[in-house]
Amino acid sequence: MSAPEQWDVVVVGAGPAGATAAIAALRATPHARVLLLDRDDFPRDKCCGDGIAPHALDVLARLGVHDAVEGWEPVLRLDLSHGASSVEGRLDRPVWVVPRAVFDAGLVRHAVSAGAVLARHRVRDVVVADGRVVIDGRFAAPVVVGADGARSVVRAAAGSRLAGRRALAIRGYAPTPSAWRGRQLIRYGERRQPSYAWAFDRGDGLSNVGYGELDAPGAGLSRTLLLDELERIIPGAGATGSDWRAHHLPLSGWGRGSSQPSGPLLLAGDAAGLVNPLTGEGIYYAVATGAVAGRVAAESVRVGRPDRAGAQHRAELRSLLGRHMRHTWAAARLSRHPAVVEAGIGAAAGHQRVFDDLVELGLGDGRITPRLVRGLGRQLGPRLGQGLVHHLGASRVGAAPETATMNREI
Repeated sequence: MSAPEQWDVVVVGAGPAGATAAIAALRATPHARVLLLDRDDFPRDKCCGDGIAPHALDVLARLGVHDAVEGWEPVLRLDLSHGASSVEGRLDRPVWVVPRAVFDAGLVRHAVSAGAVLARHRVRDVVVADGRVVIDGRFAAPVVVGADGARSVVRAAAGSRLAGRRALAIRGYAPTPSAWRGRQLIRYGERRQPSYAWAFDRGDGLSNVGYGELDAPGAGLSRTLLLDELERIIPGAGATGSDWRAHHLPLSGWGRGSSQPSGPLLLAGDAAGLVNPLTGEGIYYAVATGAVAGRVAAESVRVGRPDRAGAQHRAELRSLLGRHMRHTWAAARLSRHPAVVEAGIGAAAGHQRVFDDLVELGLGDGRITPRLVRGLGRQLGPRLGQGLVHHLGASRVGAAPETATMNREI
């Protein structure tokens, strides 16, 4: 058997997390030998709401990527409802809806232009031994970034597991009627919360439409059920849609997510279990954690300490997302109660800045602000409002990141 190819950094998975990791690694060490592996050719489709938050674009811009949404129309308004409660408002910063077949392929092109070598390969075996990581006996590197999704082979090799909840979502594309144009439409369902249907205008005559909810034993989720719920909540979305794809999402949580282990295996995006538990959004987390992983991987190799890469990556993820993750975990728990969902919508309808806070919490790196808590309290009334404040205080969502009992969990 021939010796494995030697690389400085190998990135497994070329989605947003992996492609960004490769770009960041080469930004940190321009002459590094970076291999980017994926089981698919690009462009390829992926089940996703296709929403690109401005926070993701901020990260990419710092890496020199300025054209990730070029040619696509910005979405300026969000329409959110649960039953008879609704709010429509202008987004503080626009979002974009770009098919993953387009967005992901663009990031891969940037990674290759920066110097990464892209290869189609399905990774099956990852072994850490003798100061290096060997992949399928063919490729070796001091550090490997696992950006290979919810069923990550790299995560399994690291001995880490996803312990949080999962959601199941289905996505398709439907013609955009005038009522959906220029907006992101979100309608909460009546089944186990959080569950919602969506219609996100792409700006090219089509909308990304779909429905998702928590998966659990006995939930009885199926393609038929998901499509029926979508059509019931947003009439026309299911009936006129096509190109359906379904996907399980590993929802993040405070003290429930995937541990980033010490050592030379770094996890990013879905492989790290980083999906917003309130909304299912994952592109920002993927890009942000991929950027950290790529830089940390390249720098640790450059200084000759790949063994410290995992600990450094863990510390930086905790600093970047730790407090935000505690807040989204608390918000997701609260959103299981329809009264709290309706109170949030009512509070947002009464105050633009509360509306902005909700958007930041669900799409970016926001927090449960005192302003949002006061708005919820007013909507719920004295008794329930006091209970909410007590619940948030018990969860300590406002505590500084370094005081949280997070152990090694992100």
